[in-house]
Amino acid sequence: MARKTAHDDPLAPVTLAVGQEDLLLDRAVQQVVAAARAADADTDVRDLTPDQLQPGTLAELTSPSLFAERKVVVVRAAQDLSADTIKDVKGYLGSPAEEITLVLLHAGGAKGKGLLDAARKAGAREVACPKMTKPADRLAFVRGEFRATGRSATPEACQSLVDAIGSDLRELASACSQLAADVEGAIDEAVVARYYTGRAEASSFTVADRAVEGRAAEALEALRWSLATGVAPVMITSALAQGVRAIGKLASAPRGARPGDLARELGMPPWKIDRVRQQMRGWSADGVATALRAVAAADAGVKGGGDDPAYALEKAVVAIARAARSR
Repeated sequence: MARKTAHDDPLAPVTLAVGQEDLLLDRAVQQVVAAARAADADTDVRDLTPDQLQPGTLAELTSPSLFAERKVVVVRAAQDLSADTIKDVKGYLGSPAEEITLVLLHAGGAKGKGLLDAARKAGAREVACPKMTKPADRLAFVRGEFRATGRSATPEACQSLVDAIGSDLRELASACSQLAADVEGAIDEAVVARYYTGRAEASSFTVADRAVEGRAAEALEALRWSLATGVAPVMITSALAQGVRAIGKLASAPRGARPGDLARELGMPPWKIDRVRQQMRGWSADGVATALRAVAAADAGVKGGGDDPAYALEKAVVAIARAARSR
């Protein structure tokens, strides 16, 4: 879930949501709006993109009202605001209006950093919404979702759900909500399999696993089924890249090290160390290099560099499977 600072009043004059995880950014906004409407059911909410917040607009939105109405003003992609509008926002931060909550959504990078720093200096309540790029982060997210519903899920169930759904946090959150609502008692691996077996078989990680194991025919079958069931091509290239990189990382790690030590050093969960050790048999250094080039070519192909994303992925899968037998 989104991490919050100690100053955690959703009705603070300014809330700063920082990061690029859309679900967490949306939840940060929803929390503020819900708190405002709990205090005043007639709260006016204005949700603005950078092109809608022109110089002078913020002053107009935050000017005193005859009816003293509560208002929430949401500014999305604040890093993309014009220089003049940023001046307006910085000026407002020094003297925020009563009964108004300003919510700034900022990607957190170098662009627009002056506004980010100004909001922090002004004492804005901050909610961290980082992109969850690591499997361990998504696993922790799933555990948190179940805890939030007051339900119990086994570690194996959480891992199976991540393997089945992939990296889309909205889909993971939806799956957790569905299981919590539909299933009585503990949620275990068998329950996840019953609900998501078809999706698991079609997941991008299944494609990657079969490819790095050198099982070309099975990888191609999983690839075609994945595409047919709507898995985005970019998700598959991402999984292929993760699979090949994991092989390369473990191949260069000290021999004889314990899984727990390797997990900390390489940033992988211990269960994955054991899986990658089995997958890396047959790989060579040249094979890893060849496979990475194939993934890079596929990534370019699915992002507009080619006419047929499916063909680009098939080429990459075949190349990776062959590389898995390069030793």
